[in-house]
Amino acid sequence: MTTIKAAAVQISPVLYSREGTVKKVVEKIMELGRQGVQFATFSEAIVPYYPYFSFVQPPFQMGAEQLRLIEQAVTVPSAATHAVGEASRQTGMVVSIGVNERDGGTLFNTQLLFDADGTLIQRRRKISPTYHERMIWGQGDGSGLRAVDSAVGRIGQLVCWEHYNPLARYALMADGEQIHSSMYPGSFGGDIFAEQTQVNIRQHALESGCFVVNATAWLNADQQAQIMHDTGCPVGPISSGCFTTIVSPQGELMGEPLRSGEGVVIADLDFSLIDKRKRQMDSRGHYSRPELLSLLIDRAPAAYVHERNAHSMSIVETIGDDCALLVGESR
Repeated sequence: MTTIKAAAVQISPVLYSREGTVKKVVEKIMELGRQGVQFATFSEAIVPYYPYFSFVQPPFQMGAEQLRLIEQAVTVPSAATHAVGEASRQTGMVVSIGVNERDGGTLFNTQLLFDADGTLIQRRRKISPTYHERMIWGQGDGSGLRAVDSAVGRIGQLVCWEHYNPLARYALMADGEQIHSSMYPGSFGGDIFAEQTQVNIRQHALESGCFVVNATAWLNADQQAQIMHDTGCPVGPISSGCFTTIVSPQGELMGEPLRSGEGVVIADLDFSLIDKRKRQMDSRGHYSRPELLSLLIDRAPAAYVHERNAHSMSIVETIGDDCALLVGESR
């Protein structure tokens, strides 16, 4: 039997500052380490901050804000990722965190997973940015649609409305995730967004038979006022929408969800509850019908360049000549 202590973390970013937000994240990891936390999830794109401006500004007006985000985004690896990894190592904690990842001139909505020794064991990009986010983030590939082994168990990760993609979720279910790390923006979309988030994550816990550790972020009044000043938006679209919590394999909320303010939800994850759930319904085992319904996944990393050099061409030509000879001989 295994029991681990997990935390879902709801904090505010240091708006417009990668270094400031990373510093705040590292301080929180160290604080949680002193409390004996072994696994923690931070919110979507918390470093440096979620691009709220893309939801409230038309594309032709968002240039300045988009360039500012590009300037503050995270490259992998970098001083920012090293700082989070080192905090993970010092505390012996597995950490899942969302970042705006910069790769050349493109940003991606990326989830990073650091093992307890500080090693980066997964970097996955959101496969389909949602609605307004398509103006900001590029598309990820299928290489991150897998669960990975860590010091605390087998972990899968998805971002926000990826949870509306049943095949993406099933990829992780079939890969045997024990802990699912989910992230949403927070301070976004009003109360209905929080209610939808709750439906998303509780349903996934039930279907996967795993624990879900879900984190959203929080904008305080000063940060809301700053975004309103910078974008000309009303406060409604950047309000509420928070639902930081932990869900059991039975779909039960483990502790009071955080709907506002900064804070942490901490719970002990007893892995025997996974067996109790899957005894009745195992979506990757006795409750599946693979001869009727199955999933095809392309997990190959997407490459921008595919090279064909003289050596590979000669091999292709040789194979072609050999095939021609064989055809001639058969005749």
